[in-house]
Amino acid sequence: MKFASEFRDPKAARALLAAIARRAEQIGASREKPVHIMEICGGHTHSIFRYGLDKLVHEGVEFIHGPGCPVCVLPRARIDESIQIARRPGVIFTTFGDAMRVPGRSQSLLQARAAGADIRMVYSPLDALALARKYPERDVVFFGLGFETTTPSTALAIQQAAREGLGNFSVFCNHITVPEPIHALLKDPHMVLDGFIGPGHVSMVIGVHPYDFIARDFQKPLVVAGFEPTDLLQSVLIVLDQIAEGRAEVENQYARVVPEEGNPVSLAAIADVYERRPSFEWRGLGEIDASGLRIRPKYAAFDAEEKFGIGYAVARNPAPEPEGCACGAVMTGRVKPTACPHFGKGCTPEMPLGALMVSSEGACAAYWQYGGARVAAE
Repeated sequence: MKFASEFRDPKAARALLAAIARRAEQIGASREKPVHIMEICGGHTHSIFRYGLDKLVHEGVEFIHGPGCPVCVLPRARIDESIQIARRPGVIFTTFGDAMRVPGRSQSLLQARAAGADIRMVYSPLDALALARKYPERDVVFFGLGFETTTPSTALAIQQAAREGLGNFSVFCNHITVPEPIHALLKDPHMVLDGFIGPGHVSMVIGVHPYDFIARDFQKPLVVAGFEPTDLLQSVLIVLDQIAEGRAEVENQYARVVPEEGNPVSLAAIADVYERRPSFEWRGLGEIDASGLRIRPKYAAFDAEEKFGIGYAVARNPAPEPEGCACGAVMTGRVKPTACPHFGKGCTPEMPLGALMVSSEGACAAYWQYGGARVAAE
């Protein structure tokens, strides 16, 4: 299979693992003093565990799981607010499947649907647009969430709704951006990070230059990576090469997909529809300046927060994490999922306590899916 099997070649993987081991030995990395490399993207976390890369790399390389799962970093208060919208008479609330089982303060969207709210899973904001056309007497709300990867499709849906005059369509906007939380983590004196594996899908949209500050201001290497095993291994090797050579640069291992300047059509749609919020709340990180997007005033008719008077449009009511839940600490790379006292006990995929056990990109879900009860017992 072109561009898949080539990047899963065992011989190539063994060669990269040997090169990583040589570099790790050269720079003095060990189990006691490892090189800490944060993979920002939740998709990379799952690839690492799917292929067992965390067990195959030299013991002096430690993967730190970052805040790269957009469903996981969504605070409980935003789930509560989405349920409040969904319960309104005449509302059809639409969402990606990942968000359905994320618990809010008292229930999830799935539980709210079981209690009578009209909540529907969709695969695209275009599905929500189709519902708005089909039910002109209903308010159709799309739960817009995700990093820069999904932001363009929501922007294009809003533009299309404006062209068609679909006044019964709106977006509950929870789109967030990747560079700002990385900046916040790097400013945290308690974080020990030596380099980064940069997100592949986000970078297809924004390009590589938004990460320049990581190398320029913090002297940390970042390598934008693909999702196959040799992609990730090569990216780890490039990070180690930079450390060994005393360099800190942004490099693009995923050049077959990621353009240096990003996708101009997507970026234009984002710029037209959205503007920066002054700040946005992240699970585990709190409010981060300029890290969220909101709908511009010219598209205010399609802004569910303004339409329903909820969220940042009014006084918010932040919701604390459940007692003992370590989602925030896991999301910011401070602890591994197995350090959470609820992992595999009070929190499982069937009965999740936190978002990281639910999402297809969540670190806890990765540990459970590829380790299961064995991991929980460690």
